[in-house]
Amino acid sequence: MKAITRTKYGSPEVLELKEIPKPLPKDNELLIRVHATTVNRTDCGILTGKPYIIRVFVGLTKPRHLVPGTDFAGIVEGLGKNVKKFKVGDRVWGLHDEGFCSQAEYMTLAEDKAVIKIPEKFSCQEVVACAEGAHYALTFIKKFNIDSDTNVLVNGATGAIGSAAIQLLKHKGAWVTAVANTKNIDLINSLGVDRTYDYQKEDFTKDDKRYDFILDTVVKSSFHKCEPLLKPKGIYVSSELGPNAQNLCLPLLTKIKGGKRVKFPIPSNCKKSLEFMSTILAEGKFKPVIDRVYTPEQIKKAYTYVASGQKTGNVIINFNSKATD
Repeated sequence: MKAITRTKYGSPEVLELKEIPKPLPKDNELLIRVHATTVNRTDCGILTGKPYIIRVFVGLTKPRHLVPGTDFAGIVEGLGKNVKKFKVGDRVWGLHDEGFCSQAEYMTLAEDKAVIKIPEKFSCQEVVACAEGAHYALTFIKKFNIDSDTNVLVNGATGAIGSAAIQLLKHKGAWVTAVANTKNIDLINSLGVDRTYDYQKEDFTKDDKRYDFILDTVVKSSFHKCEPLLKPKGIYVSSELGPNAQNLCLPLLTKIKGGKRVKFPIPSNCKKSLEFMSTILAEGKFKPVIDRVYTPEQIKKAYTYVASGQKTGNVIINFNSKATD
């Protein structure tokens, strides 16, 4: 089968498209024909092994798995003898932020892992664009008590996490300000935000509005810069460690100090996130945002583009050459 591979940490140049043996499912596993996967920020971290703390989960000196990939959407083509919840032909999608070996034509996965059926009427590309970014957005939003009186600012609203976060926040009734670049202002407005800042034209940190929560999905700002925008008991949440890993220390320091707080949530329960996303997709309450679709042969180009920080929403790798889903 065709698969993206690498044997060491490094830049996209270490990636190779190779023919490797097709995996065989164990008694409790599904054999899945992958139709679509994404290249996301988690994938880039696993590729480079940076920040170094990620190696605790994916391999200390070299990658634990030959094939990268953290999410997928595809079709069940084989079953282990003990599988009960799925059948051949089921359309499924899944996510595991420590690696799934999903950037390949085929993968195997235990049925009790984070894999569920795809909602009807949605393509593989559409659902996989609701996996990694939405999972992280849900993790962050769980740190907030949100209602119609809640004011939230999302910095980095155009990425996979940000574009998911603003939709999920609006779903909960929050008043949302989004910070985006010029080319994506219309897109972000179409997702239902209440106010937008074009960071290429204006400095959102000069805003005179005060927020209950600030979600920084790109870490191009900091708690220090955003603190004046927070209400007295406001909370700043970042999706990254920040300069000198400060976002690991600030939650404790700000808790001791009292007042404005920093929280750094640890993502968990991928399956629950997938189930929630399936529900709101089926209800028509979430719009997948897809930037570009690459072929496996373009994998180095795809990773380079994602690592540049310029993508809008999600970047897809299409492993199904015979269809667009």
